[in-house]
Amino acid sequence: MRQIAATIFRRITAFGLGSEVLDSLAMIARLSQHLRKMFPVTGFHFDRPLVLLQSDDWGRVGLRDQEGLEQLSAAGIKLGERPYDFYTMETAEDVVALAAVLKRHQDSHGRHPCIEMNFIVANLDFAKLSGSDGHLPFLPLSEGLPQRWSRPGLIEAYKAGIEDCVFYPALHGITHVCRSAVEGTRADAERGELLRTLWSAGTPYIYWRMPWVGFEYWDPEGAEDDRFLPRETQQKLIGDAVGAFAKLFSTLPHSACAPGYRANDDTHRAWSQHGVQVVQNGPGKLLPPYFGRHGLLQLTRAIDFEPAVHAAFSVDSCLQQAERCFERGVPAIVSVHSINFHSTVRDFRSRTLEMLDQFLSALESRHTDLLYVHDEDLRELVQTGGYRSNGGNVLMNVTQKRFFPASAGQGGA
Repeated sequence: MRQIAATIFRRITAFGLGSEVLDSLAMIARLSQHLRKMFPVTGFHFDRPLVLLQSDDWGRVGLRDQEGLEQLSAAGIKLGERPYDFYTMETAEDVVALAAVLKRHQDSHGRHPCIEMNFIVANLDFAKLSGSDGHLPFLPLSEGLPQRWSRPGLIEAYKAGIEDCVFYPALHGITHVCRSAVEGTRADAERGELLRTLWSAGTPYIYWRMPWVGFEYWDPEGAEDDRFLPRETQQKLIGDAVGAFAKLFSTLPHSACAPGYRANDDTHRAWSQHGVQVVQNGPGKLLPPYFGRHGLLQLTRAIDFEPAVHAAFSVDSCLQQAERCFERGVPAIVSVHSINFHSTVRDFRSRTLEMLDQFLSALESRHTDLLYVHDEDLRELVQTGGYRSNGGNVLMNVTQKRFFPASAGQGGA
């Protein structure tokens, strides 16, 4: 239906018909997307407990350590109201410490847990801002970090963890924010001044203070039904991101998570065209894995493991959520953002690693048949009934049940 509506839309545009007709056709296209969610899909359920660790924002710079904190404080920005004021960037030591904890654990087949790192593959190039033509300049992560940023050995630490099979690289995006929203804001006096203050200190943005920056494929200032960027724009952004990812890791990404979880059918189409096979969705509904449009396996996170962000965080609560997943035969997909492993301005890393160690130990002691997998394993599993692990195949029963994604809530899988 959507393709038909789009074809009619193009033909009407070519003949120059009125805006009322165009608006009606746009509404039909949106309605067709909504109706698709009302049809049942086939979800996959498993007879053994599966655990996946998914993590966003790796490779993205934030507050430029203590020096940046002091510079912004001197400029009148009071930091410390929320944890994300202290989002900085992981160091090689942070990454090595995380890998060491993961290597202490293993599942029933002797395999270590593997954390999926969703990478932002470029950062704002502060050195080129003054000479830009209004468009934001970006520096690929493969070419280093922006001016005055230093993280010795970080790229090597990523790659060592990947080689040891405790890290799995996946795609987040070129940048976390909607660049057209930021570019359109620079002329605004108040917003522009805040941006310039942050940029002078080597900080691209602090999202909770300025939600108008949006997310890469989503502009919050657009009309309610027109906030996602056009298909052609998204295709270009995703193509650039995949190219930068391949240059950094010498492989194409097979799994992706949109910044802010803001993705639509155009995003999925572009991902699929560039080799992505699995989509990571944000928490909110307890859903089994299922295939959506464009042949993409849809995964939904079930557990918020965020000790740095939530003051009342509890390992016991996370374990209870994992048990609910296992009871329903769906994977326990854990969401843990990179801020939880940062240490240079506030030591979020120590508490997180201690609690992650407790969480994994408890799962292993409770379930002697526990399996640690990543997205690519899960896709192989739903297609073949097994996946490769430590040189052998792990087989299990995979059952299929029909459900309605739009109406399924917590426990509704």
